[in-house]
Amino acid sequence: MPNRTPDEIRNDIEQTREELGDTVEALAAKTDVKAQAHAKIDEARQQAKAKLDEVKQRVDDVRGSAGDGTPPAVRDGAAKVGRSASQAAARNPVPAAAIGGFVGGLVVGRLSCRRSR
Repeated sequence: MPNRTPDEIRNDIEQTREELGDTVEALAAKTDVKAQAHAKIDEARQQAKAKLDEVKQRVDDVRGSAGDGTPPAVRDGAAKVGRSASQAAARNPVPAAAIGGFVGGLVVGRLSCRRSR
């Protein structure tokens, strides 16, 4: 790099400063524990909501086609949903507990509404 002009050197210095600034910013983001915790919480909420919506849809599907003569495919599907839910609960116990509490509240609320009629 001999025979460099002062402008070339200034440009190199400016580029190095920008790269250093980006590196410092990335390191600061990695060490921000509070922001990382909030990001993980938001991610867990989204996953729990998606799973809850999926389970609700499956329950509605089973409830709509269930009756005295429930087809074997529906019973098998319900069993599969139960296994899937228990596996998800084993992987993520906190969101699963929250979902369980929510669903339990729904069931208790419906039962109490039916009894008060």
